[in-house]
Amino acid sequence: MHRLLLVEDDRSISEMVGPYLEKEGYSVTYAYDGLEAEHKFQQAEPAFDLVILDLMLPQRSGMDVLQTIRAVSLVPVLILSAKDGEVDKALGLGFGADDYLSKPFSLIELTARIKAAIRRANYTVPAVTSTPAKDQRIEIGGLVVDVETYEVEREGVPVRLTSKEFGILKLFVTHPGRVFTKAQIYASVWNDSYYGDENIINVHMRRLREKIETDPSNPQYIKTLWGIGYKLEVEPK
Repeated sequence: MHRLLLVEDDRSISEMVGPYLEKEGYSVTYAYDGLEAEHKFQQAEPAFDLVILDLMLPQRSGMDVLQTIRAVSLVPVLILSAKDGEVDKALGLGFGADDYLSKPFSLIELTARIKAAIRRANYTVPAVTSTPAKDQRIEIGGLVVDVETYEVEREGVPVRLTSKEFGILKLFVTHPGRVFTKAQIYASVWNDSYYGDENIINVHMRRLREKIETDPSNPQYIKTLWGIGYKLEVEPK
């Protein structure tokens, strides 16, 4: 039985979500403020399999709780929020949220997201064969991407990317000129089916461009094909 920590200060939402998830076969632990959430997370034995986290919490904010969790654990965190700006930060600024749902939300979709997040967390990367050194470092204009060491440089300056940002960049630099839809990007980087929620891809793509592009509003590398998807414009060396 997978163990969930539900962090939500609105008891009407907790009383709706918690029993529903318990009927779906999950063990649910409840927390109603940020301090209680951190305490229960730290004391959990065995550890939780997933955290459902509201961002607007008393005592300590959901963003603070997320940072506390990420300092010690890679457990999947699913955000519940009505604040799009906070969701952008949670997903795209290295805070480490895995997914989100905007309020109000469907319990059926919430359950599907939980299953998908846990499945991704348990996903085992297959063994890969060694790659010749010349293929590990890919140069694209002033950008250098090492797909073996996960290191990126722009004009000789190291660039710090989150795992999802690097996954997106690696997808494009290893398939120059190929057009990827948002569904294909999500399936490749998140190893899961796409639910049609564009904000997750939009946030990560925007943050990636802010880190690798000189002018993110006029990208040199990953171009947008409106209504279709994205592609890497510059051929790697």
